[in-house]
Amino acid sequence: MTQLNTPYPSTAYLTGFLRSRGVAAMQEDLALALVLQLLSPAGLRAVAARVDAVPAKKHSPAMQEFTAQRDRYLATIGPAIAFLQGRDSTLAHRIVGRNFLPEGPRFASLDVYVDDEGGDPLGWAFGALGLHDRAKHLATLYLNDLADVLRDAVDPRFEFVRYAESLAGSQPTFEPLAQALAAAPNLVDDTLRDLTLAAVERHAPTVVLLSVPFPGSAYAAFRIAQTIKAHHPHIATVLGGGFVNTELRELTEPRVFDYFDYVTLDAGERPLLALLEHLQGQRGRQRLVRTFVRDAEMGAVQYINMMEADIAFAEVGTPTWDGLPLGSYLSLLDMLNPMHRLWSDGRWNKLTVAHGCYWKKCSFCDVSLDYIGRYEGASATVLADRIDTIVRETGQTGFHFVDEAAPPKALKALATELIARNAGISWWGNIRFEKTFNPELCNLLADSGCIAISGGLEVASDRLLSLMKKGVSVDQVARVTRAFTDAGILVHAYLMYGFPTQTVQDTVDALEYVRQLFANGCIQSGFFHRFACTVHSPVGQHPEEYGVTLRPLPPVSFAKNDIGFHDPTGVDHDALGGALKKAIYNYMHGIGLEEDVRSWFPFKVPKTTVQRNRIERALRERG
Repeated sequence: MTQLNTPYPSTAYLTGFLRSRGVAAMQEDLALALVLQLLSPAGLRAVAARVDAVPAKKHSPAMQEFTAQRDRYLATIGPAIAFLQGRDSTLAHRIVGRNFLPEGPRFASLDVYVDDEGGDPLGWAFGALGLHDRAKHLATLYLNDLADVLRDAVDPRFEFVRYAESLAGSQPTFEPLAQALAAAPNLVDDTLRDLTLAAVERHAPTVVLLSVPFPGSAYAAFRIAQTIKAHHPHIATVLGGGFVNTELRELTEPRVFDYFDYVTLDAGERPLLALLEHLQGQRGRQRLVRTFVRDAEMGAVQYINMMEADIAFAEVGTPTWDGLPLGSYLSLLDMLNPMHRLWSDGRWNKLTVAHGCYWKKCSFCDVSLDYIGRYEGASATVLADRIDTIVRETGQTGFHFVDEAAPPKALKALATELIARNAGISWWGNIRFEKTFNPELCNLLADSGCIAISGGLEVASDRLLSLMKKGVSVDQVARVTRAFTDAGILVHAYLMYGFPTQTVQDTVDALEYVRQLFANGCIQSGFFHRFACTVHSPVGQHPEEYGVTLRPLPPVSFAKNDIGFHDPTGVDHDALGGALKKAIYNYMHGIGLEEDVRSWFPFKVPKTTVQRNRIERALRERG
């Protein structure tokens, strides 16, 4: 349950690695298969039966609209999915005519965009030529209406991307997840069970690995494992992935092992080689690597970690998408934020330039964990060879470099290699806004195919950037982002509010910096995130250095990640957050860039202390 437009890369990496070591490995994307089955004529008929079972007086607006237009939904779901899969592009003309797809409550959001004279509600966003984009946005709203029906009539936890997230994320005990798994299965559960059994029958595996990158993937993974244990108890089930690596590091809950025989931490290559040797009788259980097991006699959870070197990043092999239905992914256009669009629209080959983060100092980041703290690179030749192989396999030339922060030295070498090979790819990824990215390097990256970059500006305040150990200043960010923009590369800024000791004045000043960055053509996209303290970050480990005290956690036997804290400033950051998000949404569309930033707040806030030409002056001082 991650993205619907492209496969999550963990299975592609592990499949490629295991095959390179002579292991017969296959991969399945049951999350995509689940959504495609539910959003099919047969699936919608099953949903309709569940809607009919709910008394009419309890129908939500989405259910009422679905019931009233049931025949239209059944007639259009197949064509709409085909359109979003890129198999029927000419349908865009009918979709934008607004008389083909049934329109439920989600379409009310379009009314917000109608101008005072009753003009085109999407014209401001897509212009006169954006026919396909308009159709994609309308078709996405149509799917969101259906997701609401599923949520209201079948499972209140249903989401396309984060399904039953609250059952797993930072849950100190397994009890909420255990109760959900013990409950009678609903339509979604039954569908996932059938898909699981079909996949097992197709491949006849002896071991099944389930990658859980996020808390919103955990419930479905446990349901899959539950099905396998019920019908094929001889199959070994293994749990891993980003959620496990981050939140289950202190696992002591034996009931997890009713579903999974093994739980592995961090980069999966070395633990899996050890585990497969163990299952083949070539290695004793006490020689497993970074693996949780349940002791057969005592019933307690045991963590086994025989120290062995990890597989070098340069030797993990090339990821493969063989076995995944690349033509079946859905290109959605949900949010009109231009960078978020890249996340959900189009199928990108996901690739890592380097393992870990070369900076690994940011105080809000999980720098103590392997995926950040262990930095390893690979040569430009190795990376370019991987890119060539992936293009030949998939026939697609778009790449998303999924590094926490791609290193500028490696990007420069890779760009030079790509240009020398006339690779012809398009790529985007995440960086740090550091001064190494001068105009010359930005132009080189653009020539190699870079179309967009994102980076953390976080709280646009030099005091707080220093406290965060970001290693950048606001002036430096202005010059770097402008260099990218001048090279024709879209720039997205990750922004943060609610950082320890952040005052209302800091927040107002940060928004003024952001306003000036938009007004001076430095950034074109941005998003404000609420700061969350995690136990693996410097703030979580040394709160006294950041002027906060942590709230005590209950005893933890399952997931541990977010931790509450007390900030003596006492600022109501949630009240400020709404204004920040409204402001940046408008800035992205060129609205309100000349207004006083105080006008976005529904209550009185102090005047900014930032000079109105601060960013303009920083740009003049470039070099």
